Amino acid sequence: MHPSPSRSLALVAGASLVLLAGCGSSSDSGSDSPSASASASTATSSAASAAKISVVASTNVYGDIVGQIGADKVDVTSIISDPDQDPHSYEANTQNQLALSKAKVVIENGGGYDDFIDRMLKSGNSSAEVINAVKISGKTAPKGGELNEHVWYDFPTVGRLADTIAAALGKADPADAATFTANAATFKSKLMPLEAKEAEIKKEHSGEGIGITEPVPLYMTDASGLVNKTPGEFSEAVEEGSDVSPKVLQETLDLYSGKQVKALVYNAQTSGPQTEKVKNAAKAAGIPVVPVTETLPDGKDYLGWMTANVDALASALAK
Repeated sequence: MHPSPSRSLALVAGASLVLLAGCGSSSDSGSDSPSASASASTATSSAASAAKISVVASTNVYGDIVGQIGADKVDVTSIISDPDQDPHSYEANTQNQLALSKAKVVIENGGGYDDFIDRMLKSGNSSAEVINAVKISGKTAPKGGELNEHVWYDFPTVGRLADTIAAALGKADPADAATFTANAATFKSKLMPLEAKEAEIKKEHSGEGIGITEPVPLYMTDASGLVNKTPGEFSEAVEEGSDVSPKVLQETLDLYSGKQVKALVYNAQTSGPQTEKVKNAAKAAGIPVVPVTETLPDGKDYLGWMTANVDALASALAK
């Protein structure tokens, strides 16, 4: 589903660009010329940085994935990375524009999630190779509905994304293409246990109802055989930053008081008064709450984060 214009990722007009230039010095006890040593160290560092592939990812989810595939051959900038901020309300700035202007490879989500990337690339006449996760997924909006753009919760899509990233990096750095391909294969092998866990949940809980506040986790819950019982009007309104009618809110709350669902999968990154009411209703009814987010939590990589999400879902359903 697409965020409303009021919550869309906006470009800050007229923002001033601040370039931070840093200089470092180092001393070598075996050198008779500290300044020469520092200059050589700086030159070496600059050369190493220049040899890396400059990559910009719209969120740290994709930044982490490309980092695992590119390893020390890439220099990655993740634009949206604050776990406490609603990604839909992110305001892009001229530092983002600068990073994009230098990028060889850009990874965006697509599907209306991070349109500011395309606007900035177009305005800067960028020649970067752009990888669009939604296009790779092949997912489209259902008839009469809207696309769920949160494709990083779909593990088959992430596997295809890994291959696409490896190919793009290999094109930028042919000498290391085989390494990128091997790293992507390793990464994909670590997705397999996640898909196996989803299959196990499906085997044990297929057809059971769950509630959500936003569509963020639906690819994961659908793959696990679970049925979303939340009224569409509720989750759409929450994602678009608008209030729901009292009638729709009551229908949603009744899911929990009537124990029609086994768990609430709650987007902790975009909570508000009405979603808090839903969470409190679930807790009051003794229904487990499974928090999810749209960007990486602090200290987590993609695979660890998703493993924790799937495990939390399985544990909640088993209660």
